[in-house]
Parts: sequence; C-alpha cells; structure tokens
Amino acid sequence: MANIGFIGLGVMGYPMAGHLQRAGHNVTVYNRTASRARQWVAEHAGSAADTPALAAVDQDYVLLCVGNDDDLRAVIAGEDGVLQGARSGLVLVDHTTASADVARELAALAAEQGVGFLDAPVSGGQSGAEKGQLTIMVGGDESVFDLVRPIIKNYARMVQLMGPVGSGQLTKMVNQICIAGLVQGLSEALNFAQKAGLDAEAVVSVISKGAAQSWQMEHRHKTMLAGDFEHGFAVDWMRKDLAIVLAEAQRNGAQLPVTALVDQFYADVQAMGGKRWDTSSLIARLKR
Repeated sequence: MANIGFIGLGVMGYPMAGHLQRAGHNVTVYNRTASRARQWVAEHAGSAADTPALAAVDQDYVLLCVGNDDDLRAVIAGEDGVLQGARSGLVLVDHTTASADVARELAALAAEQGVGFLDAPVSGGQSGAEKGQLTIMVGGDESVFDLVRPIIKNYARMVQLMGPVGSGQLTKMVNQICIAGLVQGLSEALNFAQKAGLDAEAVVSVISKGAAQSWQMEHRHKTMLAGDFEHGFAVDWMRKDLAIVLAEAQRNGAQLPVTALVDQFYADVQAMGGKRWDTSSLIARLKR
C-alpha cells in the first residue's frame, strides 16, 4: 500500500481519492476550500493537509485534479506548493485537463528535484469517476508510468501511455475535438427529427443500432430531448478545454473549422445562462 497525497476534490477528484482510500492506501487530501477536505475525511477517513506542500511530505505519489494551467503552477511550483514538500523519488500524476506546454514546464521543474511527472488527463465524467471507470491518457517516461499504473487502476477502466510528457494532454485534446463534433451532430439530428414530426425516441432506437451509434447518443439523447442538462461536464469547462485545443492547433497547423464553430455555439449557450449546463445543452440553442 502506498502513501498518496491527493490535491483537488472537485466532482472528479473527490471520488477518485475515495477509491484510493477504499483500496487501502494512506491518502492525505488537500483542497483549496478546506471544508471540502474535511468532508472527504469524515466520509473516507484518511487525513487532510493545510497546504499542497504538506500534502506532499513523505508521500510516494501526489495526484492532482485542479482547474487550469495557472492552478497547476500554483499548487505545484508556487509558495507552499507540492515541490516545497516533495522528496526525491516522489511521482506527480496530474489528472487536470491542461495544456501540453504546462505539462512540459512542470515536468522540467520536478526533474530538477528528482521528482517524476506524468500528465494524465481523464475522460468519463463524474459518473465514470464515481464508478471507478475512467479512461486515462498518459504522457511521460515508461519507467515512471509502470510505477503508477497500479495506483491509477483503482479508478480507471482504461489507462495507456501515449508518449513523452505532454502526450496525455494532446490525446485529451483529440478526445474533446471528437466530443464537440459528436454532440453538435446529435443535437442537430434530434432537433431535425422533432421538426420533421418524427418520434425522436423511436428514431434513436433504430439508428443507434447502426453506424450513427455513439456514447453520446446512448447516454444523452433522452435528457437532451427533455431539456435536462444537469448530468455531466459543464459548458464552462468545455470552453476552457476547447480554448486549449484551438491554441495548440494554431501552433501545430491543424485545421479545426468545425471545432472552432462549435466553440462559438457553446458561447451562445453561455449567453443563454447555460454556463453550468452539461455539454449536451448544444441542442438548447437550436430550440430558441
């Protein structure tokens, strides 16, 4: 059993840390809102630290799931950050969806202290985190990955090393490009079916057995038709991710015309008051 620090107890990190504690690891948590950490300890045992640095003291691994590049820099390299309390041989595993650049930057800083680093963003949403069935794409050294894989498997159904540091984040960008297009396509299709006077549920029951089938269709079509958007990844978060994607595309020359358009559609949803609706809310802008 390992000594693990876990930083960031949002809708994803909270259950992920819980899976580790239930598996018998010694988990110390840190959250910017301290009451959230106290709630986690009351539910799962383990312990809470007052700073990221203290959460890293005497740990084998420190796992992070925070908001964005700036949050990562603060909790890893800032005053009272993880590297202030880290010992040589510690491994950092970053589950935040962030830029590939910040992954490389922080990996270099960690290496100066003999600390390993993996960028390991996740897919599967809150439900996947709660069920321990996340998909995790990892960037980093294979030897470090081999050390951490048994830890990650406590909350993942799929985990794969994609290449050197930054590759996990780049793979997550591919994931978000796919989701943006799929959800927009599904939104247009369901709206079209209704406008054409079809029974949209019956339509999905047929086309979901063919080439049009997708996870989004299977799991979101009912709530989309009902106008219920309280089931997953928020629009604000998706726009944060798509900003990262579009910035990377500017650097590498990839053309993302559909992704850029869908990003603007999500801006429309935000303007409608849907900042915290889940990403399937793209259909709402078609019904205005």
